[in-house]
Amino acid sequence: MKGFVRLIAAAVLTAAGATGVLAQAKEWKEIRIGTEGAYPPFNNLNAKKELEGFEIDYANMLCEKMKVKCTWVVQDWDGIIPALLANKYDIIIAGMNATDERKKQVDFTAVYTKTPIWAISAKSAGSDISPAALKGKAIGTQGSTIHANFLEKFYKDSTIRLYPTQEEANLDLANGRLDYIIADSLSLEDFLNGKGKDCCKKAADVPRDATIHGPGTAGAVRKADVELKAMWDKAIAESIADGSHKKIQDKWFKFPIL
Repeated sequence: MKGFVRLIAAAVLTAAGATGVLAQAKEWKEIRIGTEGAYPPFNNLNAKKELEGFEIDYANMLCEKMKVKCTWVVQDWDGIIPALLANKYDIIIAGMNATDERKKQVDFTAVYTKTPIWAISAKSAGSDISPAALKGKAIGTQGSTIHANFLEKFYKDSTIRLYPTQEEANLDLANGRLDYIIADSLSLEDFLNGKGKDCCKKAADVPRDATIHGPGTAGAVRKADVELKAMWDKAIAESIADGSHKKIQDKWFKFPIL
């Protein structure tokens, strides 16, 4: 009987080794972070082609907490999840909402921002943004986003125009080629205080749809990288508890983002 037990144990160990069940947990000393670099004030490439924004400062601070070396990789939004899955980087920090649809491909860290969604328009436009009121109107937003999904679900009688970046949608509104755009309030506030201050206004808050918008913005990791997710979860929780999240928030925003 003892010999039989030893044989079974050996077989289990062999199988476990083959499948990686007993593989040692990966020790993360270097982390590559993917971001878009085109979504101010969260992440943006400035005139010197340097990354800046709340998420850049915040993630760099979290890397210090985790005592790891972090490097940044800039990636167009449309390919940002495929590039993560192709191992171009290890985590996405790019204003990405943790939606159920995206969870089919990736896992998400704890949420680090949750902000309102706005519709903005020309100053002469109305504030009724119901699907009936915007029938036939041209509405723009960045493609492959929760905002695009929202428009496609609820505004089938409007003309929906999707853009590679939110900035391109903003500029088309300023130039009169769109009637409305929707996006995260902080991104649009940045536009309204800058290039859009003379042309445009906040029209209304966009109601959140739980199935489309998710609980808030979080980091996205590959499903296999369980230890990496745990590291970021711990660092995010610590940053909220010790006030370092608020310190960076206050540098970039005038009101709470979480």
